[in-house]
Amino acid sequence: MALKATIFKALVNVADTDRNVYLEETLTLARHPSETDERLMMRLLAWGLNAAPDLEFTKGLCADDEPDLWRKELHGDIAHWIEVGLPDERRLKRACNRSAAVTLYTYGSRAAQIWWQQNQPLLAKQQNLNVYFVDDDFAQELSSRAERNMSWQMTVSDGVLWLSSGDFSTSWQPTCWQKAQA
Repeated sequence: MALKATIFKALVNVADTDRNVYLEETLTLARHPSETDERLMMRLLAWGLNAAPDLEFTKGLCADDEPDLWRKELHGDIAHWIEVGLPDERRLKRACNRSAAVTLYTYGSRAAQIWWQQNQPLLAKQQNLNVYFVDDDFAQELSSRAERNMSWQMTVSDGVLWLSSGDFSTSWQPTCWQKAQA
């Protein structure tokens, strides 16, 4: 018998003054049986940092040809492809060819550093690719806050994320390893 996904609900209020985006959404996240709380929370973080009314979670781990999140144009083209983790360089290259913008959030300090050293020369050629690193302390802090029902307030101002939930609050500034060329 196959294991089923665990469903998480998150009420997320985003105030992104850098992009002039303000919205509140109730999100449903399905955690694949092989997915960790850390990865689940990285997907939620990625949604908050790129919040848009039409940004959607995809099948994720269950589909090789889909990212973790994406935003599509009305005519079906992919406007923004968002990955979490340490994907294969060829996967990112394909994503850059299929989408106007690609963003990757890496985490897992030691593995991410090695992955970046190996892939950075090849990924530097992708002009529409942003790569951000999420440090271990912040990733673990988020992971410890994973609950089946969550309520998050995310504020982004001057490149800094302010995050709060109940009696918990923290701030974090993403480390940019590669910025897409304008």
